Amino acid sequence: MPHSTSTEISRPDDPEKMDVEGQTENQEAQSLPDAPASDSQPLNGSPQAVEDADSNMILEGNDSKEEKTAESPVRSEVKPEIKSEVKLEELFADIESDGEFPSSMNKDIKASSPPEAPSSPVHNGPATGASDTEVMRSFYQRLFPWRYLFQWLNHSPTPSNDFGHREFALTLSNDVYLRYMSYPTADLLRKDILRLMPTRFEIGPVYSSNPRDRKTLRKSSSFKPLAKELVFDIDMTDYDDIRTCCDKANICIKCWQFITMAIKVMDVALRDDFGFKHIMWVYSGRRGAHAWICDKKARQMSEQKRRAIAGYLTIVKGGAQGGKRVSIKRPLHPHVARSLDILKSHFQSDVLHDQDPWETDERSDRLLQLLPDRTLNDALRKKWSSAPGRLSTAKWADIDSLAKSGVSKTLDSKALLEAKQDILLEYTYPRLDIEVSKQLHHLLKSPFVVHPGTGRVCVPINPKKLGDFDPFEVPTVMELLTEIDEWSRPEGEGEAKPVPDWEKTRLKPYVEYFRLFIAALMRDEQDIKVKRERDENAADAMEF
Repeated sequence: MPHSTSTEISRPDDPEKMDVEGQTENQEAQSLPDAPASDSQPLNGSPQAVEDADSNMILEGNDSKEEKTAESPVRSEVKPEIKSEVKLEELFADIESDGEFPSSMNKDIKASSPPEAPSSPVHNGPATGASDTEVMRSFYQRLFPWRYLFQWLNHSPTPSNDFGHREFALTLSNDVYLRYMSYPTADLLRKDILRLMPTRFEIGPVYSSNPRDRKTLRKSSSFKPLAKELVFDIDMTDYDDIRTCCDKANICIKCWQFITMAIKVMDVALRDDFGFKHIMWVYSGRRGAHAWICDKKARQMSEQKRRAIAGYLTIVKGGAQGGKRVSIKRPLHPHVARSLDILKSHFQSDVLHDQDPWETDERSDRLLQLLPDRTLNDALRKKWSSAPGRLSTAKWADIDSLAKSGVSKTLDSKALLEAKQDILLEYTYPRLDIEVSKQLHHLLKSPFVVHPGTGRVCVPINPKKLGDFDPFEVPTVMELLTEIDEWSRPEGEGEAKPVPDWEKTRLKPYVEYFRLFIAALMRDEQDIKVKRERDENAADAMEF
């Protein structure tokens, strides 16, 4: 029985993250582009309605309001209905010979012979490759870990609604945005990705019904999100008022330390204060990081609980224009006190030394606004005016030295200490886009997709090795395809099973980390299921 192909198309507002709130269903369109246009040919225009017996889709144009429709209609390839008892082994072969991890080595070639594989479509020049359809097709065919993506979202070796009722959203190269896509298996998702060749795809919630069938339901209220990972988004642009090395979408290794600080603080809070175990951090591909909390109790949380946790983790508030951005109660909450301990060394090295945040008079005035004593402020301003170019490390030390000198007879030492703690938190504490975390229906970019601007893969980050993670060392899709072509089997191995292509590249440690993360998650899911069944059997026995 074929699945319904009702799909919604829109144009995303933010290239880094997608929020589905506010999108309306007001027009119908006919088709999907089988061969999307290049980035230089965006889909512009107000929605234009056409009829289709199979599809019911939404087109939302950009601000130019020029009408344009997709030209090449295609049909959904989602055909088979999957039986509930199909085993994972029947869907996927062993990992070394898995069709989803196709090796470029012919099985019949001896180990002494070089691998015979077609050259990857790697081109010379500055291009990232993410806009090249053939490059991306090679990436999705040879490197993307489809098997593990399925296991991660399905939480079981047997296909279930956790995957089958999950929403996927695809962004095509001409900025067409396909909503409410769903797939019974990873293989069908993979086939659709290779057919449509999106620049990336997002992951949404698990719904009460198949997302493709939502318009066929008698009651629209029966279609609702049931579960989704608790997610957090940390974006470097939220630090623009305090970082001095870069701004906007630009980053360097100095300002990347703000992301490192944020992961350290949040990871320990989520584990110690809420008891979450399965937290996966993922590099966004350019200027930030995403957290996926995958524990079952996190996935099943209501929006009210998600808002509460997001609020708990939010300390820095307000905009960049003046005023205190941190105002916390005393005595300090244990989470705040622990965060100060984690961040104080980063404040000295990564903020005061590397960023020199109060180098100019304007920035120094910002610091003085946050101190509680006017007389002390006047003394500091006079000292700094007489020593142009004084470093921020020295200016921070000046606060205590002048306070101890007795320059102000009315200074409250306790108020000064609290003000300095608030300043430290304002310049180091995580800055979150909490709207991403609050709502079940929010979509977030999938791990292991390629960022269209940088060409870098959105790889997992091991929180235990944060100091080793360098965003500029994350491989690009072009580099990975080159590494496959240059790979040769180590001498002395003899004949062996074919090696998956991702194992031939720098993507290997990231995929292996993802695999181990999923294994631990699935083990806990199985333990929970066994415990629930045992408790139910015990309850039945007692009733008898």
